[in-house]
Amino acid sequence: MKIIANKNYPEIKLAGLTVGPFEEGNEYEVYHWIADKLVESGIAHFREDNQFGASELYKVQWKERVQTAGQISELPEEFYPKLRRYLADMRKDFAKQPEKIHEHDKAMQLAWDIVNSRLKKTIALSSVSAQNEQMLKKMTTEERLIYDQLGNIVAKWRKRILEPKEQEKT
Repeated sequence: MKIIANKNYPEIKLAGLTVGPFEEGNEYEVYHWIADKLVESGIAHFREDNQFGASELYKVQWKERVQTAGQISELPEEFYPKLRRYLADMRKDFAKQPEKIHEHDKAMQLAWDIVNSRLKKTIALSSVSAQNEQMLKKMTTEERLIYDQLGNIVAKWRKRILEPKEQEKT
């Protein structure tokens, strides 16, 4: 995750990792959870292209819906962490401004639609023996993890079902 330092700040040790020192105005790439903590503490802010909003959510949902069966669209870089951060911000806004309930509910509806659609496609793709490399490149890191784990489970299950046990051979 790319952040920009708001101020000069010395080196910080976090959970066994060392980050910094930071110089005001300079850009740094750090893990998502570290970026969240640095932004939360006012040491840095997210780079502009890391911003995520309703229009991005609508675009992703539309692209996902128009895909033909068995196809998956490419998501923006770091989609799921950005989505989580956007929804968390929406919850904070809603808590301060209850009139934003419609905006919050619509964002949640779109997010669920995207997540459920992609999960169904990932599950379906993981049960097919061979996949097109282009299709796999369109998956996010999180989706690829599910795909790989489910693929292994399905392959082991098929093998157990289709191959006779040693006792049955004799």
